[in-house]
Amino acid sequence: MTHRTRRVVVTQRFFDEAAIAYLQAEGCEVAIADLPAGQADGGLDHDQLVRLLAGAQGWIVGHARVTRFLLSALPELAIVSRRGVGYERVDLEAAAELGRVVTIAAGGNDASVADQAIGMMIALGRRFREAQAQMEAGAWSILTGTDLYRKTVGVVGLGRIGGSVVRRLSGFEARVLVATSRPDADYAARTGVRFVDLEEVLEQSDYVTLHAPLTPATRHMIDARALARMRSGAFVINTARGGLVSDRDLLAALEAGHLGGAGLDVFESESDPAMRPVTEALIARPDVVAAPHAGASTREGLARTNMIAARCVVAVLNGQDPPPECVVADGRRTKVPTA
Repeated sequence: MTHRTRRVVVTQRFFDEAAIAYLQAEGCEVAIADLPAGQADGGLDHDQLVRLLAGAQGWIVGHARVTRFLLSALPELAIVSRRGVGYERVDLEAAAELGRVVTIAAGGNDASVADQAIGMMIALGRRFREAQAQMEAGAWSILTGTDLYRKTVGVVGLGRIGGSVVRRLSGFEARVLVATSRPDADYAARTGVRFVDLEEVLEQSDYVTLHAPLTPATRHMIDARALARMRSGAFVINTARGGLVSDRDLLAALEAGHLGGAGLDVFESESDPAMRPVTEALIARPDVVAAPHAGASTREGLARTNMIAARCVVAVLNGQDPPPECVVADGRRTKVPTA
């Protein structure tokens, strides 16, 4: 069904033709931001965003900061649709008060990020990075690693991605410990996981993988004290949010030889440029496997999240409700949900 033309601006890279065609079929004029190579929308300032979004009713956004000031400057903007699941960079209270809707692409990237977390566990345990570096240098000596098979894995946070990781771990016959604010006895009975507190996860796990949102309560949940509680030689995997881990403390623990290594897709320097030297020191280490916040960036994962984000935009512009699991603020109902 075709509707009057509405302007939708996309400030994310890799927005595919199927999602564009869907928006156009629904009467939307689609504008893809032409960002310089290597720049993401998180690097755009207020004035740049205002120019890009002038006259837009819908915005499909990546990591740009969505402030009260910005929303006030864009009175026609009805929906901010994140092609992702985090929303800590969006002022939800301001969005609700100003009558806007904010959505996330719930369920679109669960499999992609879970695959990455498992892949990092295997790469760290089997020392893939170190082995290839030695071979490139001409040394073909064998480095002994460690299995994921039947190891103890601590999963911190049991949302959609954490649950996807738990399902994958069953194939490795892993003993799974879960730390979450919402333990579920039925889930434990079905899956065989044990719900424990964070301290027990840290003390017993061979691998600790983080899948929690970044909030004031979770910031630096993995700090020097937490790292000291971990088993000698254990691994930390963070594919969730920079800031859950104190990167400076993690670097110190690796330098001291306390940990076996770390798998990192997110870094504090993403939001704090002053932390860039710490990030560079981490990614230079042979016991660190790193990626540039790319956990959701598979062809399949991006296609799923692009379409979810597009469908949320169309629903709001048509005066309808997006899927409830995607809505994090709905100013049409003057309600701000809790994280």
